[in-house]
Amino acid sequence: MESYVSDSQKRTNELLNTISSHTIMESDQQFLQDLVKALVDHPEDVKINRTVDEMGVLLTLDVHAEDMGKVIGRSGNTAKAIRTLLRVVGMKHNARVNLKINEPEGGMRSTESSYQGGGMNQESSTPEPKSLDEAIDGLRI
Repeated sequence: MESYVSDSQKRTNELLNTISSHTIMESDQQFLQDLVKALVDHPEDVKINRTVDEMGVLLTLDVHAEDMGKVIGRSGNTAKAIRTLLRVVGMKHNARVNLKINEPEGGMRSTESSYQGGGMNQESSTPEPKSLDEAIDGLRI
């Protein structure tokens, strides 16, 4: 009799095999690299920085701007799943592993302010916040 194994079960088994096969000290970094490169369209732009301190291991992930949505996922579910898998890898090596995903240059959310002076925000039709003096001047009392 043949047993039916779904695609998601196969992928889960492959990930668990990948987790168990990484036994060297920096296995968390290698695991994250393999996982993210399989998800994105620009694997050559995946960069991971690993730092260790008294809080545990911090993996900082940089990806191509076009791949952020694939790494974050809808409502952040993919990022949550990646963090959960990293915790499993960390527990196997008695380490606390955290993931920080850096926003790429030219990403959807710019760190620079789009404020161009009073008026309307360029990204939406909502008015820009006014200073207290401008708000008081605008009152007609």
